[in-house]
Amino acid sequence: MASTALWAHHWAGLLLSASLLTTWSLPAAAQLTLGDRLPKATRSEKDVILSMLGTPWSCQTHGGCRGSLAKPTIAVSQGTAIEHREGVSFYCDTKDVNITIYWVSNNHPLKFDERMWLSTDRKNLTILTVQREDAGTYQCEVWGVLQVQSSNPTFLIVYYGPDPVEIKLEPGVPNGEAVEVIEGSNLTFSVETLSHPHPDYSWFFSNDSKPITSLSSTTSTFTLHAASKEHEGLYRCLVSNKATNLSRLGALKVRVLERVTKPCITSPNLNLVENASLVVLTCQTSHEGVGVQWFLRGQPLLPSPHLVLSADNRTLVIHGLRRDDVGPYECEVWNWGSGARSDSFRLNISYGPDRADITRGPASEAVSTIKAEFNSSLTLQCRAESQPDAEFHWTLEHSTSVWTGEQLIIEALTWEHQGTYNCVAFNSLTHLASSASVRVRVMGPQLSQSIGAITGITIGSVAVVALATGLACFLYIRYAKGSSRRTTEDLILEARTPTSETTHPAEPGRNWPMPTYANVPNTQEQVRVKKVLTQDPPGEFHEKESSSAVHGGYSRGPRKPQPKLRISVPTLPKGNTESNYEVLVNPEHNLYCHINSSV
Repeated sequence: MASTALWAHHWAGLLLSASLLTTWSLPAAAQLTLGDRLPKATRSEKDVILSMLGTPWSCQTHGGCRGSLAKPTIAVSQGTAIEHREGVSFYCDTKDVNITIYWVSNNHPLKFDERMWLSTDRKNLTILTVQREDAGTYQCEVWGVLQVQSSNPTFLIVYYGPDPVEIKLEPGVPNGEAVEVIEGSNLTFSVETLSHPHPDYSWFFSNDSKPITSLSSTTSTFTLHAASKEHEGLYRCLVSNKATNLSRLGALKVRVLERVTKPCITSPNLNLVENASLVVLTCQTSHEGVGVQWFLRGQPLLPSPHLVLSADNRTLVIHGLRRDDVGPYECEVWNWGSGARSDSFRLNISYGPDRADITRGPASEAVSTIKAEFNSSLTLQCRAESQPDAEFHWTLEHSTSVWTGEQLIIEALTWEHQGTYNCVAFNSLTHLASSASVRVRVMGPQLSQSIGAITGITIGSVAVVALATGLACFLYIRYAKGSSRRTTEDLILEARTPTSETTHPAEPGRNWPMPTYANVPNTQEQVRVKKVLTQDPPGEFHEKESSSAVHGGYSRGPRKPQPKLRISVPTLPKGNTESNYEVLVNPEHNLYCHINSSV
């Protein structure tokens, strides 16, 4: 509206100038025309202006207006042109004088550029090199004083294209120079290009096993159903414009990806030992060009100097194997359309045994000393962290017996079970061992009674020895008084005849039953002790111990009675028929004792 008001004000000045022309006439060079003053007014603005001036726009079509302009005509050298190769000329024909000609394209004032040429009288318009934006309608307008006449439109058709061809594929994902699709999917190919008139399409396909073959489609799109590996290759589309005689070729490489199947994890290492093994895990898959992702205990695995991945992520190397590296491990293979994850894989790592401990029963803490009542049961348990489970061996000090098993069960404690027990835990795969020991003390009233019995026997033995010694001294003194009356030949060898078997104090546990262990067979050989008589030197007899192999190291029953000592009497010479005992030097009867011949 502001523009309309401005032009109305301008036209009011022209009207005043026209009224003055009735009084005087300006030189022709100084006369103004409507066309010179309003070179860029639009049609709507013209209607408003002419209506304000009282000159209807319709007079140009009725021819009844006094001094009206004639309708111009327009001619074109050719109605069609090829882009970038041809030019077009327009001519505006009018019989009117003192007018100005303006050109209109697609109902807008024509914008001139360096490709266009306009004659001095503005009747000739030439487009030297046609472009696609030059296509459309063209008109010329004749502007006179207070009047405007416009020609009928003429059309210019511009042929162009095809432009460079781009082939698109749905569904598909670009990957480098190719587009990847998933097997079994339906593929839609489409060509994008600009061309006028509408071009022709020819599709071609080739791969490593087939030459170039023509596809049936002659449109800009076609669909391929259930894609497979056979459809993998290079697709081409030839786009041709018959008007421009130009053709463009587009190409697209298609890679068909198989739907991935479940991979598996393999390891060449079987016997794995902590800190001594290097493990290589491989994600085994038959698919090429797939991505690989590792998982440890359900979480994405983070590479480190301890866990090293190969460039393609298919291999995982574990350096300095630790016991917590057992897993589980998983690997996943994927492409943009599908994915699959392997089953869990665990490593079997041997380690230990760690520190061994001995407990009293399975649920107690480690102990170093145990006190237990006589005749009670006792369970010792040895434990040590180990993979695989350790082998346990038990020994008792001063004994050659060896028991195996995690538990050592003594059903009835005796004094023979007292001592230090040692447990050795051994791992046959790591060849490592760990040991622990415990001191077992047997407590109870039987111990005090046995000690009292042993003390009494010892005191009694000492008293008997003292009494025998006193009696021997007494007899010796008495016999010495009559020694002068006897000759050397009358001496009688006296053998020491004990009146009773010497009793030795029983050692604690000597005659008790052997220890009974619930978890081992009685296979160890032990020593039985018995006493025999020996003569050294001749005429004197002593008791010595003789050993024979018996089971358990202890006698199975009470000690057998010692054999009675027998007295040896010297043999008389053959020449002396009379016994030396009948020759009495001293006839005093009170110096001799009666010898009983029955002894």
